Amino acid sequence: MTIEKINYIELPATDIDGTKQFFANVFGWQFVDYGPEYTAITGAGIDGGFYKSSLRATTDTGSALVVLYSQDIESSLSRVESAGGKIVKPIFSFPGGRRFHFSDPSGNEYAVWSE
Repeated sequence: MTIEKINYIELPATDIDGTKQFFANVFGWQFVDYGPEYTAITGAGIDGGFYKSSLRATTDTGSALVVLYSQDIESSLSRVESAGGKIVKPIFSFPGGRRFHFSDPSGNEYAVWSE
């Protein structure tokens, strides 16, 4: 294991089961449950977990933004919408590519970017 590098991210979830189903359907993530209030994320590029909480991670509240990469941003946006994700910011251009922001069933904000 590389030391002093980010290797795990934990995020709040008001609805752990709904959040797990959303990310499994949209991005193919897998999960390992550790009781009813915590699930570990696998297959997401970095390990992490969701913990039961009434809080939400959004950029409006100063949270760090988890950004996912996509080779086909339109397809990713379509899968997010089909799975019930809310589009917070539609696809827009920025220096280096394009991205959109969405929230999961627990209200956490994420972004997807592509060249």
